[in-house]
Amino acid sequence: MDPFQPFEVTVPGSTANLGSGFDSIGMAVNRTLRLSFSPASHLTLTTPDPELKPMIEEEENLILKVMRELFFAAGTSLPSFHLEIRSNIPLMRGLGSSAAAIVAALVAANHLLGRPLDRETLFQQAVKWEGHPDNVGPSLFGGVVISSWDGEEASRVQAPVPPFHLVAAIPEVTLATTRARQALPEQLTHQEAVLGSSRANLLTAALLTQNWEALRVGLRDRFHQPYRSALVPGLERVLTDAGEHGAIGAALSGAGPTVIAFSMEPVSTRRFMEESFQKEGVPVKVIGLKPCSEGAKVRLTGEKEHSRLLGNIKGASR
Repeated sequence: MDPFQPFEVTVPGSTANLGSGFDSIGMAVNRTLRLSFSPASHLTLTTPDPELKPMIEEEENLILKVMRELFFAAGTSLPSFHLEIRSNIPLMRGLGSSAAAIVAALVAANHLLGRPLDRETLFQQAVKWEGHPDNVGPSLFGGVVISSWDGEEASRVQAPVPPFHLVAAIPEVTLATTRARQALPEQLTHQEAVLGSSRANLLTAALLTQNWEALRVGLRDRFHQPYRSALVPGLERVLTDAGEHGAIGAALSGAGPTVIAFSMEPVSTRRFMEESFQKEGVPVKVIGLKPCSEGAKVRLTGEKEHSRLLGNIKGASR
């Protein structure tokens, strides 16, 4: 492959599993994964973020794994480059860090290959890597994405971005997606399934029509939140009572432990969320987020950026 011009890929984080939109509704948020690529004689990875050090030292780095697979499918091998990784998306906190990595890797590999794949094809690839569409959709396209996946093909609809403040409470507990999945029942009664389905329908319609009273009801999930509440002390109270403290409602973000509230009065909502977890003895960090209407982007960078990256090469060869 011929030398390429240095470039940068930026991808937003996401909040998904929103209310009754389990594995199907997600929204991009203003936290970002940034990958900076420049030509090099051998493959190196670096990061200035201490939290990301374990990720770049992994034997099977997710970003490289996804990129290599796309190059293999194209009948060629991954070129050498220097990659700098920056991110302010919290890891393993339910804000789409793995989905952002998958999307960024696909977009970067596609750019290096000359962009043979359109965004819809990249979406299908991302869903297969992640196993569900509700995080990768917002990270790729931005905004609110309502989607479905049957194990073979994913479908999606874009919804308007709601005009709310987002208040995210991040408890100081680690909740792996596998453990959160194990908390779910294998079966639901017919009555529970009907109730959950009707609320998911209402949630979808509320987002598309911006009917906030309907959204309040649609966020009252029956598919996953009742079963995961015990894994995050304080969660049940936040989900039940957020509406009394300036919010339209609240939802577990992804598999958790982050809880996200759609708020019209963020100061009141923030105070309530802090108190709810502190009463359970759980340290918590509460931050303000905004919906992000833009998805993954590629930007060519100049020689100055290329020189900076070369000066920062400290990673191990891959």
